[in-house]
Amino acid sequence: VQLQASGGGLVQAGGSLRLSCAASGRTFRSYVMGWFRQAPGKEREFVAAISWSGGGTRYADSVKGRFTISRDNAKNTVYLQMNSLKHEDAAVYYCAATAVVDTTRSEMYRYWGQGTLVTVSS
Repeated sequence: VQLQASGGGLVQAGGSLRLSCAASGRTFRSYVMGWFRQAPGKEREFVAAISWSGGGTRYADSVKGRFTISRDNAKNTVYLQMNSLKHEDAAVYYCAATAVVDTTRSEMYRYWGQGTLVTVSS
């Protein structure tokens, strides 16, 4: 599976962005998809994940209620809708795919996109 993340950019605090991650390959719907982020000087951290069918989701406490992960298996794409953005949300966001159910551990994700930068201004 090859992943291509997009949609990052500069947004004011309190604003919204939607990230997209397009996947190649017919096995996309077999994978749990996740979003991670990494801010300068910090470790990569889990943001959100969604099950194969889209019926199950999981979020980091820091984004719960503000971010929404979704997927469209017909389009081989996973999304991350980010609302009420805060300065601490600024990071490079990565999409990733895993065959492991219900994991937030980055080392369990086998495939990674290249990352898309989100910058939050005052």
